Amino acid sequence: MRANVPTRSILRWIHLIISFPIYGYLYSPFEKLPQYAPPTRYVFFPLMVLTGLLMWKGHLLWRLFSKRPVLGSQKT
Repeated sequence: MRANVPTRSILRWIHLIISFPIYGYLYSPFEKLPQYAPPTRYVFFPLMVLTGLLMWKGHLLWRLFSKRPVLGSQKT
């Protein structure tokens, strides 16, 4: 569990930094919206969603790609 802390911290910082351009998009003047729309739609928002999902359900993804067997699935 301790080895997951640096990964989660990195994902949290990426998530926060990526959210700043979205904040600027939402609260910018209406005239500047066409400049912000493509990067926000196709880069910043998908990255923010991806990092959020990895923080939320990333443990399942890491377990899927882990080489260690799951303790509950061993036959006795």
